[in-house]
This record gives sequence, C-alpha cells and structure tokens, in this order.
Amino acid sequence: LYSVKIFASGNLDEYILEDIIKAGAPIDGFGIGTRLDTSSDVPYLDCAYKLQEYAGKVRRKRSRGKATLPGRKQVYRYYDKDGKMSHDLLTTEDDKQDGRALIEPVMIGGKRLSPPRSLEDIRAYTSSELSLLPDRFKKLKDHPIYPVKISERIEELVKKVDREFR
Repeated sequence: LYSVKIFASGNLDEYILEDIIKAGAPIDGFGIGTRLDTSSDVPYLDCAYKLQEYAGKVRRKRSRGKATLPGRKQVYRYYDKDGKMSHDLLTTEDDKQDGRALIEPVMIGGKRLSPPRSLEDIRAYTSSELSLLPDRFKKLKDHPIYPVKISERIEELVKKVDREFR
C-alpha cells in the first residue's frame, strides 16, 4: 500500500497542521478550508476610520484604549547585517529616514497611478519579504513581537496636539 496517498482535511487550522507535522504523521497532502482562510476567533474585521488630519491640521483621538497617533504617516523598514528585517520605524510622511519606505501611493484623486499587480507578482513579492523575516517571528506559538518603533517626530506631534486641545 505504499502507492496509496494519504490526504487529510476537515476543520484543519495552522495549529492542527503544526501538531500533525511535528508528530511525523505519514500524510501526503492537506485539504485546507474554512478554518485556515477564515479566522475562527475573529471572523470579521472590526475597524473604524479615525481622522488624522483635517484642513491641513493634524488631529488625533485621545480616548483611553482608542488613542491614535496624529498626522500622515510613513513606515521605514530596517535590516540587520545579514539582510534580515530588524525593525520598522513609524514616523510622519515628511520625516525622511534612511530605511526602506513601505507606504507608496497607489491612487491620487481617485485615479490609479499604475496598473494592479498580477497574482504572480504579489506571490513572488510576499515570498521574498517573508524570506527576510527572521525565523523567530514565524513561529505560531511563543514568538516575539516584531519591533515597530515610534519616531521622536510622532511623539512630539502627540504632545503638541494634546496641548492644543486641552
């Protein structure tokens, strides 16, 4: 029966897959469905638009547990000596840094700036980026949180906005 392929499916998620693989189960393939492509603990995106700038002036929400960082942002990514991601820096749009800028405009005035990327391009880009993420951040359990630092410019802006709206 060595020619028989074993295929597992039915309510599989990333944790069950990890356990099956670690146990060395002789499974040749997996049927991945609802539990992996829909987050069972948070099956929808609960989000709200929060104003960060209005009429050229920065704004922020200050409610406890809901506070936001004011102004238009840019995120810069930094790499270690081996070319692996080390941390990101969140700063204002106009605060140029030496890391790699991650936020790029795709639309201005309702007009697309370039054609959409193909699924193949998106897949290749995602694979390339994941290869630069250190392995310690890829674990399903007991992984550290990827470091995202807040710039001094943002921290100063928070204080300024808070002083203006007391």
